[in-house]
Amino acid sequence: MRQSVFGRLAGYEDVNDAERLCRDPAMRWVVGHQAIASSAASTSQMGRFETKWLSRPENLIALADLPGQWIDKVHRLRPPKVIVLDMDSSESPTYGDQEGSAYNGHFGCTCYHPLFVFNQLGDVERCALRPGNVHSADGWRVVLEPVIARYRGIVKRLYFRGDAAFANPEIYEFLESEGMGYAIRLPANSILQSKIGYLLKRPVGRPAHDLRRYFASFSYQAQSWRKPRRVVAKVEWHPGELYPRVGFIVTNLARPAERVVAFYNQRGTAEQWIKEGKGAIKWTRLSCRTFAANAVRLQLHALAYNLGNFMRTLAMPKAAEPWSLTSLREKLIKIGAKVVSHGRYVSFQMAEVAVSRQMFDEILALIARLRAPPAPA
Repeated sequence: MRQSVFGRLAGYEDVNDAERLCRDPAMRWVVGHQAIASSAASTSQMGRFETKWLSRPENLIALADLPGQWIDKVHRLRPPKVIVLDMDSSESPTYGDQEGSAYNGHFGCTCYHPLFVFNQLGDVERCALRPGNVHSADGWRVVLEPVIARYRGIVKRLYFRGDAAFANPEIYEFLESEGMGYAIRLPANSILQSKIGYLLKRPVGRPAHDLRRYFASFSYQAQSWRKPRRVVAKVEWHPGELYPRVGFIVTNLARPAERVVAFYNQRGTAEQWIKEGKGAIKWTRLSCRTFAANAVRLQLHALAYNLGNFMRTLAMPKAAEPWSLTSLREKLIKIGAKVVSHGRYVSFQMAEVAVSRQMFDEILALIARLRAPPAPA
């Protein structure tokens, strides 16, 4: 398991990479136990472990729970006062006859269509692999409900953000029953636009040379809703454009309309985290033939992503705050070192190219603070 997760974090996302990694001194120490003296798992062993053993239904369920268990351990060190959950879907292009892959008209490719839930720190709370032709919100309850159950009674302030794919009355009612605040993009229609008709008229006079932004708030009830809900509208007039840009958000938050829009706009960071998962962890590399094996690969990639994000948020000095996961991997994880073996210990001698001695000392000090205190004698 360690080899599967650490290998992906270091940029070795394929099982075939185990042919080299099994002899790598650093990986052998990461795996520990017998691997230190001999070798880590070979390609065939890793293949059987991921495609045969982990793909069993009971093991896949346990694997899907691991990101949340890891996050709970982090929260014991850093208890959160507020949790903001961002749900979004993505595409993982497929090549060949892979079980569950299908053409998706929105993304314009044959793919899988995984669903992710992030918290405000960028950790993957939970994810699920889905066939490529399902709706963006398909299976939302299976992914979201276990996450909320973990925080129920522990965190008092829980919030949810989602794009227009999650504009579903079942989701609204579920979040309201859990006492959660939410801000979800609402697709425009003629009734919504009639509510803000006074803002859609072009301002009198010469066109402005700067952006003009207006907000409105009103009550609205769609035919499929059991009760009216608050809707916030944003209207932007951009220089050189004939028509305004209009957006609607359904929410149960009581804050002013401008603040609701600002809160929702922060959901864009979830798309950035998905891009990091694709670029740094390569979690779109779902190249196995069976759907279950690819679901395992996605979960292992998510664990590797969380491990890197934990390191970035908990064990990196301020000088490394701007680093992306790719920078973290290339400067600190996937680097060369000279390994010197002694009778009682092994030393890794690293060059001060990307990481200075002072920064490395600070990283080790931050990691030491995360360790649990020794048990009393």
